[in-house]
Amino acid sequence: MDVYEALYTTRAMRRVKTDPIPMEVQAKILDAAIRAPSGGNTQNWRFMLVDDPDIRSALGPLYRDCIDHLWDTVYKERIEAAGADPDTPENKATSAMIRSVEHAAENFAEYPLFLFAFQHGDGSGGSIFPSIWSAMLAARAEGVGSSLTTVLRYKGDVVPELLGVPVAKGWMMSACVPMGYPTGRWGVAERIPAHHVAYRNTWGTPIGFEVNKPLWS
Repeated sequence: MDVYEALYTTRAMRRVKTDPIPMEVQAKILDAAIRAPSGGNTQNWRFMLVDDPDIRSALGPLYRDCIDHLWDTVYKERIEAAGADPDTPENKATSAMIRSVEHAAENFAEYPLFLFAFQHGDGSGGSIFPSIWSAMLAARAEGVGSSLTTVLRYKGDVVPELLGVPVAKGWMMSACVPMGYPTGRWGVAERIPAHHVAYRNTWGTPIGFEVNKPLWS
């Protein structure tokens, strides 16, 4: 797969099939993840692949609780705005996102595979999230959909205990990436154009070019 195709079409794919992901595909995803840059080359990361049905079933209601908390706090104003004026482009996008996440919340235990990432000693995420993104790009190359979520950290005591994580030794959960073969189609996500969100040299100074449509298609 062309690298730009992977970059442009790797987006949150939350509607997936329950078909298992073959071990050889899982190996490619994880091997790509550990090739990512690591601060000081410390490689203070650990990854966990979860496909056990009992653990997945236990994770389902935990994720549901976390999403409910997210709606009631971080996204409360956006959700209220979308309900009050549902026809604006911004509010339509919010509603679409909510429907997608709600689908994930209602079917979380049905994802065939979870990739959990843990870090030690770097709370900034600078040494773990490049590896997570590499895993998601590798999954895309193998036709596997994924979506990154950090909300399970709301259950920061329960989830690590469920997974047997040695929290007392300093290991912290960074993210969970549900994976599965998508039911829908890959596509380029709509985004605010780069020249509207980027500057040159000083804040507010125009970037010097415009990109009014995707440069890859």
